[in-house]
This record gives sequence, C-alpha cells and structure tokens, in this order.
Amino acid sequence: MSNKIRKNDIVVVLSGKDKGKRGKVKCVFLSLGKAIVSDINLVKKHQKSIPSANQPGGIVCKESLIHLSNLALFNSDTDQSDRVGFVFIKNRKFRFFKSNGKII
Repeated sequence: MSNKIRKNDIVVVLSGKDKGKRGKVKCVFLSLGKAIVSDINLVKKHQKSIPSANQPGGIVCKESLIHLSNLALFNSDTDQSDRVGFVFIKNRKFRFFKSNGKII
C-alpha cells in the first residue's frame, strides 16, 4: 500500500496545538496511521533514572505520534500545504502535487 506521507517529507500540521507549523517526518507507522514529526507534538515525559546507562531521571520533552490526517505535504513551489495524488508513468507509481502537477 502506498502512503501519501513518507519518511523525510516536509509536512505542515493542519489541526491541533501545533497548527501551521512545519517539520520533517522522522518515522511513519502505517498500521496505526500515525507519524512522528520533528519538533511537533512535544510532550513531557517523567523518566526514571537508569544508572546502568548513566541516564539521569527527570522530566524530558519528546515528540509524540500525530495522526496522518492532521498532516499535509509542504509544496516548496507554492510555499503552502498541498494535496497529493498518485499517477502511473511507465508502470511505476509516483506521487504528485494536485495544485501544480509536479511529481515529487
């Protein structure tokens, strides 16, 4: 199954507390329909110290999962978020921006 949003894509958040922010996709979980985006959806986790790894305990900020429906691909040509479609060229499947038809 092809996914419209993939790893290393630049995306824009469409809704939620980080609406309008841009970030790079670190990881996509297709089975959950969610992704981790850098510097987006930061949450504070209370982490226990791990002496064997020399890791101190405390409150740590880390990125949390965000649903793929709340993300849109960023089109650098139009400088805004854009919808994505699929097209077959010589039996290969490519993604393209719907606003200007540019293949990604």
